[in-house]
Amino acid sequence: MGYEKTFSIIKPNAINKNVIGKIMAQFEENNLKIAAAKLSKIERSKCEEFYAEHKERPFFGELVDFMTSGPVMLMVLAGEGAIAKNREIMGATNPAEAAEGTLRKLYADSMGENAVHGSDSPTSAEREISLFFEPNEIVNE
Repeated sequence: MGYEKTFSIIKPNAINKNVIGKIMAQFEENNLKIAAAKLSKIERSKCEEFYAEHKERPFFGELVDFMTSGPVMLMVLAGEGAIAKNREIMGATNPAEAAEGTLRKLYADSMGENAVHGSDSPTSAEREISLFFEPNEIVNE
């Protein structure tokens, strides 16, 4: 596993709940460093590129609409086993199945509006980070 970077998004519904700080605190309390962060609104074309693997799925349009509906917090998290650790902190995709205390259990509204995103593999992390961050923006490794 080792020291690695992962990509994370605090989604529009969590931003609307004003819980950015609470979510970021959970990452830090679990020994993940916030290596880069920016509050942003994702352009539709960039969002479609980001979720390209889901393009043929029936929920694709709804997902893109949701993710472009308001601001998001884009982050690079770094630390020992960062990818697996972030996914553990987030909890199951479906908040009804997420463990108590996980971000999705605490802040998700539904499976589609599940508060946070995290890369699922080193390959995904690298691709997702490069979509939203220039190398010189990752400043706190």
